[in-house]
Amino acid sequence: MFFVLLSLAMLVVDTRMRALDALREAIGVVLYPFQRVMLLPREGVRYVAEFFEVNSSVQQEIEAMRRQRIEMAQITAQAAQLAAENAQLRRLLGASERVQAPAVLVQVLYESRDPFSRRLIVDKGSAHGLLAGMPVIDDGGVVGQVVRTLPMTSEVALLTDRVQSIPIQVLRNGLRGITSGGEIPGRLGLRFMAADADVQVGDTLVTSGLDGVYPEGLPVAVVESVERDASSGFARILCKPIAGLDRHRHFLVLQTITSELPGGAKDESPRKAVSEQNASEKTPQSSVASRGTRRR
Repeated sequence: MFFVLLSLAMLVVDTRMRALDALREAIGVVLYPFQRVMLLPREGVRYVAEFFEVNSSVQQEIEAMRRQRIEMAQITAQAAQLAAENAQLRRLLGASERVQAPAVLVQVLYESRDPFSRRLIVDKGSAHGLLAGMPVIDDGGVVGQVVRTLPMTSEVALLTDRVQSIPIQVLRNGLRGITSGGEIPGRLGLRFMAADADVQVGDTLVTSGLDGVYPEGLPVAVVESVERDASSGFARILCKPIAGLDRHRHFLVLQTITSELPGGAKDESPRKAVSEQNASEKTPQSSVASRGTRRR
């Protein structure tokens, strides 16, 4: 009862007179270190949990940033590649406008696995109007020639391939010759030129158009070296192709050949064929002679 009465008295005094505030503050100061010590286990557990949680979130953010960086790098590379392809396609469009012949745009699928030949497989074939013998160009010049066609794909032999020969002429003086590939990888040889032929380093070689396949005036190569051998009477001339054989993915196939005749011959002048057909309707003898010539 004593302590109950004392407690009631202290409650009344504290409520009315605020006389125990100083005592309460003193007791709080004394008890504070003990409170902190008692809270240490809880704070430690909370700190460890927050540490692992923050560490996990940071790792996730780092991985997300790495993925984003890789994706951005891929997007940047793809954008650069698309920009380069668009620029090359615009140049091809300009090249197709300069060449007075219908053309088909093709894309390289892969390179031939034969280490002794330089050939490409493209994504267009006979179903798209391509025939063996058609020339292939890019915005720089001659790339090669179609050598085999399938319904959906074609095989293109680059001008540096050993089976390729192109009639050319020197742009500076009109001197005619024939370039062939295969002698040195990535280079063309200007064969059977006399030792005193007027060919100089830096001369540009263009198609002469004498074969009826390659249009006249297409850039082919630039003379890189000239070695004159007086004993043999011939000059050893090496040339560097102008076209981007190993750089581009899109090329133009010029449809200078429109049909194949019996025996593997190519009809390279459709207008002439039409005129012959009109003439044959007027004179039966000429049609018989024409058919006989084609059979031979």
